[in-house]
Amino acid sequence: MAGVKYRGFDERTELVRWGLPAVAFGIVLGGTLPGAIDGVITAWQLNPASLPWLFERLFAWMAYLAMAGSVIYGLMLSTKLLDAIAHRPVSFALHQDLAAVGVGLAGIHGMLLGLDTSVPFSLGQILVPGLAPHAPLAVAAGQVALYIAIVVVGSFYVRRVIGQRAWRALHYLTFLVFLGATVHGIGAGTDTGSAWAQWIYLGAGTMAWFLLVYRIGVSIAERRSSGRRVPERSALERRAVTTRPAGDRVPDGGRIPDERATRPIPRVVARS
Repeated sequence: MAGVKYRGFDERTELVRWGLPAVAFGIVLGGTLPGAIDGVITAWQLNPASLPWLFERLFAWMAYLAMAGSVIYGLMLSTKLLDAIAHRPVSFALHQDLAAVGVGLAGIHGMLLGLDTSVPFSLGQILVPGLAPHAPLAVAAGQVALYIAIVVVGSFYVRRVIGQRAWRALHYLTFLVFLGATVHGIGAGTDTGSAWAQWIYLGAGTMAWFLLVYRIGVSIAERRSSGRRVPERSALERRAVTTRPAGDRVPDGGRIPDERATRPIPRVVARS
């Protein structure tokens, strides 16, 4: 993968690449948005107090998808799978932005817990892991995951200060964030029993762990290949070879010719 260079997409497929996703998004949005709006209006009319609970679930799912997308995109970035179709600075910026958006959405999800009257949460129960009145262990996993995610996202902005090695070490905590968010969603989410929710968890988890195993395999292969490379000769060694005396053997088994042996023999003309 070290030789992968940016090629970009074929310009002739630009209309298809942008048109098909736009049509698919329009179909999904047109088919689900009216029903979603009617559901929110009905819930508001029947029980106005349930509206924070609905938005709490919405922001929870958006936060999970953003964090999962950041992890998956980061793994694809580290394995150089995206280098052929996207510039690395663009990919890195998208990876960073997804993580920041996920943290922001998760924070809104947590604040909405304070407005939800179905399962009341105090400020301490929202902030301190283990104090939640509902599924305390699963909620604690999400709280810890959020705090770790804040540290990881903050490391993007102080990368030059802390150094590349410290930044990379903090970046490995992203896998704990993804694991904690998944445990939180499955254990504390009210949508866990739905088929669509299970497919989201299964799809995101499978893709993330597959790319992680692939990344480890690529790293092992790169280390082995670098260990087998024959080190190049230094400048002093190359100079020693080129300055050997005439007649000495050279690496290919031949000899360096002597200038006197290759000098033309002068012709002698006899005088009468």
